[in-house]
Order: sequence, then C-alpha cells, then structure tokens
Amino acid sequence: MVVYDRGDSAGAWVAEFDDAITWIAHPDEEAKRASHAIRTDEGVWVIDPIDAPGIDEAIEGLGAVVGVAVLTCWHARDAGVLARRHDVAVHVPEWLDRIEERVEAPVERYALAPGTRESGFHTIPCRPFPRWQEAFLYHEPSATLVAPDSLGTSDPHLVGEERLGLSFFRRLQPPRQLAGLEPDRILVGHGEPIADDAAGALDSALTGTRRTFPTALLENGPDSLRSIVSVLRG
Repeated sequence: MVVYDRGDSAGAWVAEFDDAITWIAHPDEEAKRASHAIRTDEGVWVIDPIDAPGIDEAIEGLGAVVGVAVLTCWHARDAGVLARRHDVAVHVPEWLDRIEERVEAPVERYALAPGTRESGFHTIPCRPFPRWQEAFLYHEPSATLVAPDSLGTSDPHLVGEERLGLSFFRRLQPPRQLAGLEPDRILVGHGEPIADDAAGALDSALTGTRRTFPTALLENGPDSLRSIVSVLRG
C-alpha cells in the first residue's frame, strides 16, 4: 500500500452530514488524506481539498462555495484547482508558509479566521516544531473541530483501542491548546471523521500521550518516517 497516491482519484469515499461532507479522494492509500466542506452562514467553505470525480456536485449540494481554506503548510493539495473552479480565493493564516507558491489561484491571508464573522470560525495556531505549521479550525455554530495533521483516525495515528490518535511526532508534545474544547464532531486531515462522543475522543487523545509513546514508536514510527520522506519527495 502506498503512503500517498499521487495519481488521479478513481472515486472518493464520502461521509455526508446535514451541513458538511468529508471525502477521502484515495481511500486505498495508507495516509487516508481527507478533505472537507462545511456550510456556514456565510456560505460553504472547502478545506484542504484533494480533487475527486463528482466532488463538485457533492460540495454544491451544501450551497455556494465562498472560499477554500488551507490549514497546514503541507496541505496545498488541490486548493488552487478547486478555488479556480468555484471562482474563489485560497485563504491561509498570515504566518503559514509554502502555500502561496503552490496554488495557482488568488491567496488571501487572515489574522484570526477565514472569511467574515458570519463564517463562525476561529483558528488555533499550532507551530510545535520547525517546518510544522498547522491551524486547527473550530466552527462554533456546529461545534466542529477540524484537525488537519496532529490528530487523525488513520492507522498511522492510532495505537491500541484509540478512536482518535496523535501523530507519532506529537505524542511527546500534544496540542494542549485544544484541551477544554467539547466538539460534537471532529474532521481530521487523515482518516474518517468522528461524530460519536467526539469530545470524549479528543480528551482521550490528549491524555496519557507519554504512556503511549513507546507503543507508537514501535507500531507507527517507521510508517511515520516513510510518510515524511514521501511528503518531502512529493
């Protein structure tokens, strides 16, 4: 199984909610890169997208797209492609590197959150290491947390019975800034979303991380290193 499938998607896995969708453009890849669209009072926001057949129709089922948001310095993905198709800009935090030169679309930078106040978003910056720049996105009206990299539900993020786990590299330095959040739904950048007891899954993921580090090192360490090499090559 390849870590990242760089070819065209043959068909996405899609999870649908009343006000959002998550899709995995390459469901057979190990990384399970996930993309999202969330309906807000401002319109529909597309997040960290990877293109896939029929995905525009699924997005437009939520309403008109008002922007594309990129949440980490490694998730330029197909943001420019979808932004051009929907005639919108790509929105990134003012401190996020690597994106502007990798998308062929207008880029708008923001200090606090993408869009207007009507979007209902706020961002939580996360820059734990050099070259790791990530913004957690929280949509207050729907209590939805978008966690692009540090947290995930794909196999390389999980050990034991975890439903939501930390990247191997974050187990010794977890994102404590998320403590106290009580999301009803968590959309992750790698893996399927969590809509059942999301707050409990988040709390469990943030506690006991040092205890689980040795297991994560044995089970996920080699795959995590392969993933980094694949990203740097890609």
